[in-house]
Amino acid sequence: MTAKRKMEKILVIDDEPDITFSLKQVLEENRFASVDTFNDPADVISKYNKQPETTYDLLIIDILMPRMNGFELYEKIKKIDNNAKVCFISAYRLYFEALREMYPDYEVDCFMNKPFENEDLLRKVSSALTMTS
Repeated sequence: MTAKRKMEKILVIDDEPDITFSLKQVLEENRFASVDTFNDPADVISKYNKQPETTYDLLIIDILMPRMNGFELYEKIKKIDNNAKVCFISAYRLYFEALREMYPDYEVDCFMNKPFENEDLLRKVSSALTMTS
């Protein structure tokens, strides 16, 4: 018997609109979550500042974005929402390795290299959400 899962809220931030659209579509079609998407990290900070009660069960953040990288964005969000959990995505292996060095004890082992298969995304997000519940 499978326990009924609550509807999680996920925030996806990537500077490429086609990626945010695709991730939102895959996650929502698989009844994973209600997904909000942003393509500019500054818009995310603005949303948090205007609505400090905003919380997400998981953030999916691209590492390499213009004006503010994913690490910087995550640090800013953590100052507003200390419980924020994250899954970083990157097309660059170098950033993936740097992330592991920066967060060696990170409780959610959710790092994905682009491109990734939908099944990999769903497995990683499911694992991250289970660990953050």
